[in-house]
Amino acid sequence: MKPTDLSTLPPGVPEALEDEGVAELYPPQAEAVEAGVADSESVVASVPTASGKTLIAELAMLSAVQRGGKALYIVPLRALASEKRAEFERWEEFGVDVGVSTGNYESDGDWLASRDVIVATSEKVDSLVRNGASWVDDLTCVVADEVHLVDDAHRGPTLEVTLAKLRRVNPGLQVVALSATVGNADEVADWLDAALVQSDWRPIDLKTGVHYGNAINFDDGSQREVPVGDGKKQTEALVADALDERIDGQGGSSLVFVNSRRNAEGAAKRLAETTSRRLDGGEKNDLRELAAEIRDVSDTDTSEDLARCVEKGAAFHHAGLASEHRSLVEDAFRDRLVKCISATPTLAAGVNTPARRVIVRDWKRYDGEFGGMKPLDVLEVHQMMGRAGRPGLDPYGEAILLAKDSDTMDQLFERYLWAEPEAVRSKLAAEPALRTHVLATVASGFATSREGLLDFLGRTLYASQTDDDARLAEVTNRVLEYLAVNEFLDREGGALTATGIGHTVSRLYLDPMSAAEIIDGLEAGVSTAAEQGSLRGSPGGHGSDGEGEGAEPVGADVTAEDAGFVTGNELAAGGDDADAEVDGDGVPDEGEPGPEVTQRAREVTPLGLYHLVSRTPDMYQLYLKSGDRETYEEQFYERESEFLGDPPSEFEDVAFEEWLSALKTARLLEDWASELDEDRIAERYDVGPGDIRGKVDTTEWLLGAAEQLSTELDLDCTVAVREARKRVQYGVGEELLDLAGVRGLGRKRARRLFEAGIETRTELREADKSVVLGALRGRRKTAERVLENVGRKDPSMDDVRKDASVSAAATAAVEGDDDGGQATFGDFS
Repeated sequence: MKPTDLSTLPPGVPEALEDEGVAELYPPQAEAVEAGVADSESVVASVPTASGKTLIAELAMLSAVQRGGKALYIVPLRALASEKRAEFERWEEFGVDVGVSTGNYESDGDWLASRDVIVATSEKVDSLVRNGASWVDDLTCVVADEVHLVDDAHRGPTLEVTLAKLRRVNPGLQVVALSATVGNADEVADWLDAALVQSDWRPIDLKTGVHYGNAINFDDGSQREVPVGDGKKQTEALVADALDERIDGQGGSSLVFVNSRRNAEGAAKRLAETTSRRLDGGEKNDLRELAAEIRDVSDTDTSEDLARCVEKGAAFHHAGLASEHRSLVEDAFRDRLVKCISATPTLAAGVNTPARRVIVRDWKRYDGEFGGMKPLDVLEVHQMMGRAGRPGLDPYGEAILLAKDSDTMDQLFERYLWAEPEAVRSKLAAEPALRTHVLATVASGFATSREGLLDFLGRTLYASQTDDDARLAEVTNRVLEYLAVNEFLDREGGALTATGIGHTVSRLYLDPMSAAEIIDGLEAGVSTAAEQGSLRGSPGGHGSDGEGEGAEPVGADVTAEDAGFVTGNELAAGGDDADAEVDGDGVPDEGEPGPEVTQRAREVTPLGLYHLVSRTPDMYQLYLKSGDRETYEEQFYERESEFLGDPPSEFEDVAFEEWLSALKTARLLEDWASELDEDRIAERYDVGPGDIRGKVDTTEWLLGAAEQLSTELDLDCTVAVREARKRVQYGVGEELLDLAGVRGLGRKRARRLFEAGIETRTELREADKSVVLGALRGRRKTAERVLENVGRKDPSMDDVRKDASVSAAATAAVEGDDDGGQATFGDFS
């Protein structure tokens, strides 16, 4: 079947596809067309990596747009969203407008209403539905990329519930689900009422095998000799062998998968010696330029280590890198400039980085729940192996596991090469997942009663995969009780309605447990009179007791403690020793004394706020490492008065250790907001630049939510929360907040200007240009851009000479400053 055989596409698109080299559709693509993917029919395509899944999605979306509809492409990762947008934007010349939306969970994204194709993460789509994006009703086609990730405990429930909501809003919605080869694709297709296209076809051969001794033993019985010389490792020999086999003048690139960041970095440093000996002069020059770009991203040791590897043609890739690092490495690898990447498994599920040879060095990973090193799932290893082979560049792909002895080789063949991937199973029926989705389902009007809620949940993959309705009902009951106890839901007369604060929590995209923790912490930070009662009810000043006349029971013997959260009021009352018994509704019995709400007034400090949000489920805390407990116990006692909420007893080992882990995370954030150099932070906390950026971004989001909650609850700490948020956003002290907000300035430039006597935007707008140029180290374009952004009418620096004395003084004031330091990721304001 040829693209020109399709009459459903916009004019000119079939010819453009042929110009791209798509003379014939791949067999899975043709099968999808026969199943109706270009004619509004829902399809699940379960086919290997590099077998043309994206074109199946494009045929569906472009056909939908041609019919006057609107298409949505859901991806699991932000990086993948950017890649797909760039890929789809080539259709704009044919009248197809493309938009992408990944951040700002409070936005309704109304600007996307004018776009024909929208690319977004599942979390963003979920938030758009919660915030009432009007264009959602206009969707006619939805593509779910990597739909097998419904099996993931963290991301899966959001994708699952979002698809259920979109199908509920648009009963005739076409759903196209793209999946790796999984063991139960038929169940996914049944859930989505879709035709199943399942195939093992690949455009180029993929040979899989195990390296043992001095040869690769392939699953078809053949061998390839790859000797391991004295003092070398298997991985080095395999990478060198791929590079030495030149096809059309190009050696083969390699992806090496390992089980930890440390191993990824260590492997890249060793492999750099192998790749460096196989670079020509032009490649060495290009790699030096690339290394300079990498150094400009961050001034940490991690950035420097990466740059040194890249100069030699190798790289590492893991979540500790800044996103700019990862993008530079990925682009250079696709361009065959970087010859080898050692990576953690996250790369296998993300962006398009195919290689001629994939080496799965580590097939076990540490699992805390398992209590040791646990073998990877078959599906995960197959995802890694599927990265082997570049259509149009390589005649074949090879995926190789490593064995030290014959028994391990036999085990690897049985466990991975000859095994079918596992079935994907819904992870929805767990309280952490249901907590947020039950509240959002009620708040956004998809259910108004317990029966309606269970009916909606009955449309999910979980319901289609189990006959145990009682399990889902039981977990739902517990979640409803939790939401009622914390006054996010009202339950009166059998109806379910979100309270005012419940609507806000849903709109802010917070886990309700995070919201409860934040609210109780903020209430602990201000003086509160017992007569005020609860602050979390619906507008009008009164909360819901959840047990009004005619209220619907949500399950026998379920108490507030069972529901999984002890409120701050209960903690203030002394827990089990409280004067009043608290029933499952969280309200003292009539006539009994209530818990004492009034607490000592506490100063609301940035550290206290950073610690508060670090305690929430929405923040990944730093681990306490060997020797950390003593360090942070000491800090705990020194700064106890700043904590918002009562800490657990030091004899409660697990709870107290979590409190200290949150303190360690908060101290990192405090260091960042105190302008400590990024490299010092990375060294002090043993983290990478990507980890710092991730903590900063999450904290900014959570404090933004805390600011709104504080405002809505009329708490006298909103200003303090706002200042702490801005300080962590810009990474500056209080005195730099005004300057740091100028676009293009950043933390280090703002500090230089401040030390030069320019302390506010107004002063910057009127400042002597020579002083500005001196503080900005003579960088004319930077100075002009900054002055233009601050509103200066004449920003030109022509004929202006920098004040050298200012330059020297300002530079000395910025610790660790150098020519590359200005471009750290912290200058992202």
